[in-house]
Amino acid sequence: MTWEESAAINRAAWDERAPAHAASPDYAFDRFAADPDYISDVVRFDRDRLGDIAGLDGVHLQCHIGTDTISLARLGARMTGLDFSAASLAEARGLARRAGAEVTFVESDLYSAADALGRNRFDLVFTGIGALCWLPDIRRWAAVVASLLRPGGRLHLREGHPMLWSLADVRPDHLLVVEHPYFEVAEPLVWDEGGTYVESDVEFAHTVSHEWNHGLGEIVTALLDVGFELTMLVEHESVPPGTPCRT
Repeated sequence: MTWEESAAINRAAWDERAPAHAASPDYAFDRFAADPDYISDVVRFDRDRLGDIAGLDGVHLQCHIGTDTISLARLGARMTGLDFSAASLAEARGLARRAGAEVTFVESDLYSAADALGRNRFDLVFTGIGALCWLPDIRRWAAVVASLLRPGGRLHLREGHPMLWSLADVRPDHLLVVEHPYFEVAEPLVWDEGGTYVESDVEFAHTVSHEWNHGLGEIVTALLDVGFELTMLVEHESVPPGTPCRT
């Protein structure tokens, strides 16, 4: 199966889930609209590690419905969000209007980001939890990130640990068992699951997703090979509630 075929399957799942996610209390749309100082849990967790981003031109890759993108804008960055799901971007634009946030949202798959946005445009690339698992080629991703940044720009990557994605689901014996690939493989893992990672009572028709894991060393090496300098690497001892990878 080609990447384009897998992307079409994943896009259908995200298009269907976008309105349900926007309506879920877990994404807190009403709080964003009511409180101009409210920021997402993800951005709040990393605020100290992000440093001062006021005045920077930033892009949030695979931004979904825009809550982290808008949060970064509330910290003073001039933000653009990019996602391949038109339905997700419709929700993101609606939230930005309600929240009074000046954020631009652009529809494109990740690997075409430089063509959609332009090269050497940004001071900051941000990507969040549950993004890399939708991409088959981590080296290609790293090259795209590098192409978007101006000289001296930086990447802030917040992800679930690849070891987490390799573990089996909860077992009756409570053993932690490595069941899925830790390193990148060519063929995707195919999942068929009807739910989603936030509170929702919606019954979904598009339940299949295609995903890939990437080892920590593979991710770091891919970035070093395209010219990045590693300035921080933190492995956390906790997992945020509702951490998404599968839809």
